[in-house]
Amino acid sequence: MSAVLPRVSGPWNDDSLPVEQRVSALVAAMTLDEKVAQLYGVWVGAATDGGEVAPHQHDMDDAVDLDELLPSGLGQLTRPFGSAPVEPAMGALSLQRTQQRIVRANRFGIPAVAHEECLAGFAAWGATAYPVPLAWGATFDPALVERMAARIGVDMRSVGVHQGLAPVLDVVRDARWGRVEETIGEDPYLVATVATAYVRGLESTGIVATLKHFVGYSASKAGRNLAPVSMGSREVNDVLLPPFEMALREGGARSVMHAYTDIDGIPSASDATLLTGLLRDTWGFTGTVVADYFGVAFLKLLHGVAGSWSDAAALAITAGVDVELPTVKTFGEPLRAAVAAGVLDEALVDRALRRVLAQKAELGLLDADYSPVVDTAALDLDSSQNRALARQIAEQSVVLLSNDGALPLAKPGRIAVIGPNSDDPYALLGCYSFPSHVGTQHPDWPVGIALPTVLDAVREEFPASAVAFEHGTGVDDFVTDGFAAAVALARDSDVVVVALGDRAGLFGRGTSGEGCDAESLRLPGAQQQLLDALLATGTPVVVTLLAGRPYALGAAATDAAAIVQTFFPGEEGAGAIAGVLSGRVNPSGRLPVSIPTLAGTQPTTYLAAPLARRSGVSNIDPTAAFPFGHGLSYTPFEWREFTPGATETATDGAAEASLVLHNGSGRPGVEVVQVYLHDPVASVVRPAQRLVGYARVTLGAGDSARVSFRVPADLAQFTGRDGSRIVEPGDIELRFARSAGDTVFASTTTLTGPPRHVDHTRALHARVTVTAA
Repeated sequence: MSAVLPRVSGPWNDDSLPVEQRVSALVAAMTLDEKVAQLYGVWVGAATDGGEVAPHQHDMDDAVDLDELLPSGLGQLTRPFGSAPVEPAMGALSLQRTQQRIVRANRFGIPAVAHEECLAGFAAWGATAYPVPLAWGATFDPALVERMAARIGVDMRSVGVHQGLAPVLDVVRDARWGRVEETIGEDPYLVATVATAYVRGLESTGIVATLKHFVGYSASKAGRNLAPVSMGSREVNDVLLPPFEMALREGGARSVMHAYTDIDGIPSASDATLLTGLLRDTWGFTGTVVADYFGVAFLKLLHGVAGSWSDAAALAITAGVDVELPTVKTFGEPLRAAVAAGVLDEALVDRALRRVLAQKAELGLLDADYSPVVDTAALDLDSSQNRALARQIAEQSVVLLSNDGALPLAKPGRIAVIGPNSDDPYALLGCYSFPSHVGTQHPDWPVGIALPTVLDAVREEFPASAVAFEHGTGVDDFVTDGFAAAVALARDSDVVVVALGDRAGLFGRGTSGEGCDAESLRLPGAQQQLLDALLATGTPVVVTLLAGRPYALGAAATDAAAIVQTFFPGEEGAGAIAGVLSGRVNPSGRLPVSIPTLAGTQPTTYLAAPLARRSGVSNIDPTAAFPFGHGLSYTPFEWREFTPGATETATDGAAEASLVLHNGSGRPGVEVVQVYLHDPVASVVRPAQRLVGYARVTLGAGDSARVSFRVPADLAQFTGRDGSRIVEPGDIELRFARSAGDTVFASTTTLTGPPRHVDHTRALHARVTVTAA
């Protein structure tokens, strides 16, 4: 047990004083050991047996002696709920006792910040498993995502957690990357708007949102996790940075996590230009920069830019990293040694410390009346309100890719449910949901939440139908022994629902997730062979995908009766899928990533420049089978009465246009109007088009609405030849579209006047108004 030190009180405990004054007084009173102790976390429950949830965890997680550390204090507690299964009330009590121990042990009585993962819900046993971020993107509904994040934040606060390591703002550049499921999509504007909404929701509850991964992680070579990034500054500026800009400026995120990767040989963890010059000096960020797990140590272990742990610590803290996570490795004794040797100025330690203490003051952790006690009497981390919201997100995220009229199913007599993801509850979950992330390492524990499978949901949705099941094959075992039984069942049925896709996991334990990168975008294992065999039976086949990335589907893209795409839709996902099959749910999801025609044409996104598109000088056609933004509905909408705005506007003006949507069907429905900007002539090569606005419009049967867009010229900006953001005079075309591949209306506006240089204060959005028509 750590010794109890006499408490030293001071101005830092007075919450009536300005934070800066409180922090300055506390910094002045601290020894170097006490300063350094605030700059690292400790991971008490980390496994060291190779079942890691972080890269090199079993190599890097040294034993920690809390009795030795705590008298100096402690910056953070790593994952008190997300390291092993623990009943929520017991976990809250354990965290409370740990905080009391920390407070008693250091002379200033400073508690630790407790952080947790919360990417697909609070990553704790028994907490709601929401759809993964790629499914959030499919909703095109930031307001709904904001509500979800607020629910997650409330649950985290209820057990004593302060900081959430989400959202992911990486933009998909290569869909073979295993962490595609953690991203929101391949378009920076969609990623920015949805992620910013998540940040607002989480921060509204007092939880510190952590933006990750800053920056470039998703652009690793060949889609391999932690691989180097070869990318020019223009692509970084125009594709990867905008989501972070928006989430800081409009979301109010108070923490940023550096990326593992290096860009053109410079690791993010040691990049002062990125972490200080851009993030702080230009954007004005005042929160904390935290290390991705073991990221500081990787400067020595993986990047080879540091010769010792002290060198790694000095590089990171000089660049602007404030907190080492998940546990102390370099920011402890090696950091102290760097200061003692004169390698590192103690003023840089103080700089990081001020940021950490300011955040603790904002969280109330320095207040004289601080208490870690929470009310555990009515804890419910998977409440009915949570599940209802998870269901709504799941339903809105289902994307109907194709439909020859087979859907909705008209009460079939015999339904064959086939495929490896039909009767597996884990098929609904992403790799950062607690059951997949941690629970699989503890098979003796129950899952902790209700997880009906697709087979369960189909049986419930179609009680009058005879529903039979065959496994067919595994997700990635290449076993074909079950093909004959599956084909026989298909031939004897009225319709086949085949559930295919991924199994989420970590570091090769799955087909999607961190460290589960793909060689190609062909369905894993023997799934494509199974699908082809079922198509050959002549029975209508409804392909249902539960996946973490887009996959090429071969002949099914044109021959299937229907294709229903979901991206790990969470604990309520099976019911959402069954609801779409029956018609109870009118599909309204849109693709956040393109579905490729060919499995080997990566890397490509819809944001391709002209030379990256189909041409007569290559035999490979990279055109997507289903483009970004695509999605069908059971409600056909008429687009009419397009009204373009002025044909000219200044480079500091705005272009306007509007159209009327009409729902001529007999049921309510949703249309997603997407606006793309095409710049036919620019001083640097531009993507052929890019999303600059969208509107999710719900209309009742027979209703109409006019949807108007005012698009500031600022949205035509890009990084020019001199490296600054510029709005150039000349023609721009606004495309009003159902998807990146389906433009309905277009208007051309000429931007007049001199070129304009813009910065991070530029306009970020088109103004959208929807009125009855």
